[in-house]
Amino acid sequence: MREIRYVRGDATSPQAKGVKVVAHVCNDLGGWGKGFVLEISRRWPEPEADYRAWHRDRARNDFGLGAVRFVRVEPYIWVANMVGQRGMKRGSKGVPIRYDALGRCLAALGDEALELGASVHMPRIGCGLAGGKWSQVEPLIEERLSGREVPVTVYDFD
Repeated sequence: MREIRYVRGDATSPQAKGVKVVAHVCNDLGGWGKGFVLEISRRWPEPEADYRAWHRDRARNDFGLGAVRFVRVEPYIWVANMVGQRGMKRGSKGVPIRYDALGRCLAALGDEALELGASVHMPRIGCGLAGGKWSQVEPLIEERLSGREVPVTVYDFD
């Protein structure tokens, strides 16, 4: 099993050679506009446009919890829009993150990364606005990615 590499920096500027996938968690409401997605949008317009179209056409596609879309943004960089949170607010039903959906997303991300021969780069997904706990997210990453020999770098922004 590969170790997860932790670095300080910006996950939208992945530090590795070869093909890279920048992964992040989206909600199931079609909302895009807070948190890490703002950094993605500042760097590349395609992931937001694809997510909004994917949500808009959800009656005719696979949009929903546990689904992932891979958007190529540069010749060697992809962005993985992973639908891993229910709604956007904390409330009577708890925090928005859905660990089972995130697990399915990470499994699909692992499949795609292995096919592309890519490394995966992310912030501490699901632990910001989604309200998750890293102690529950990290084992999912270890099982679905690094445990399958997918190189993973987690970025803590300064």
